[in-house]
Amino acid sequence: MADAEPVERAMFPLESAVLPGQELPLRVFEPRYAALVRRCLHDDEPFGVVLIARGREVGGGDSRCDVGVLSRIAEHADHGGGRYALRCRTGERIRVREWLPDDPYPRATVSVWPDEPGEPVTAAQLLELEDRVLALFERIAAARDARLPERDELLGCADGDPGQRLFELASRIPIGTADRYSVLSAPSAAERFVALGDAVDALADMVEFQLSE
Repeated sequence: MADAEPVERAMFPLESAVLPGQELPLRVFEPRYAALVRRCLHDDEPFGVVLIARGREVGGGDSRCDVGVLSRIAEHADHGGGRYALRCRTGERIRVREWLPDDPYPRATVSVWPDEPGEPVTAAQLLELEDRVLALFERIAAARDARLPERDELLGCADGDPGQRLFELASRIPIGTADRYSVLSAPSAAERFVALGDAVDALADMVEFQLSE
């Protein structure tokens, strides 16, 4: 499937990888991002969110990844002096086609990036992966003598597109930033399934190591 036509968007680089379909709370205090918020509120348009590869969120001079998501401001509180508290919701995955000058905030030409064709991810495969995740949570809960929520509350609803389901499942697992970005940037649902499975395996190994100490 071809990418949509590129369009210029305001961009918000973060030190964490964000997936489609997530709640995204943000606190804004830098003048450049206050200007971004005012633009998006005034024009009722989304902004792009990408992972910072090197550097930090504050002050600029960072190196940015080229795969991210669009995000829309759902609620905002203006605390004055260019400070905002935002509740955002992420949507479509995007690819950066060209970074533009940071004037007055980071900007880029981006296009929506749907899943590329690949082998189908079956309901049985998704169920097997969910079972592995649930077993991991149960292992942690047993070690802490804690009680887990019900399966649907813990893992979310399994209905819908497999590619989007994998994004939802990944957002509920405490995997690292690099693994989360691998899930985000996997071109197809099948490759996302492999990336998330690898991340779950790595997390399970880490949990077992920590519990064995």
